[in-house]
Amino acid sequence: MFSHIMLGSNDIARSKTFYDATLGVIGCAPAEVDAKGRLAYAHSAGRLMITKPLNGQPATAANGGTIGFAMTSADQVDAWHKAGVENGGEAIENPPGIRHTPRGDLYLAYLNDPDGNKLCALYKAS
Repeated sequence: MFSHIMLGSNDIARSKTFYDATLGVIGCAPAEVDAKGRLAYAHSAGRLMITKPLNGQPATAANGGTIGFAMTSADQVDAWHKAGVENGGEAIENPPGIRHTPRGDLYLAYLNDPDGNKLCALYKAS
């Protein structure tokens, strides 16, 4: 459904440290930096781009928005969460763990990235 997701950042170097660590957990290579200084991550036919806003205004997080990353195990969710906290992210909501939903049991963890964007790691446990 999605070709890419673009997020704004006020500190590209800080974002690179955070996303290189968290996306590295799922096997994503460190960001490529394009001629405009944007970070580009490619994995499993998806792309995540990080940029300073083109309009020159400060980047802000989407209130109510969440970007979810598919994980292959609960251990991978935990590793993603740990890498995020150790690299400038903030643990939010409940600790990583099982949530019982109508879709089945999901193992979830949530972080805010260094610019306040809400991220989720999701493993479908059952």
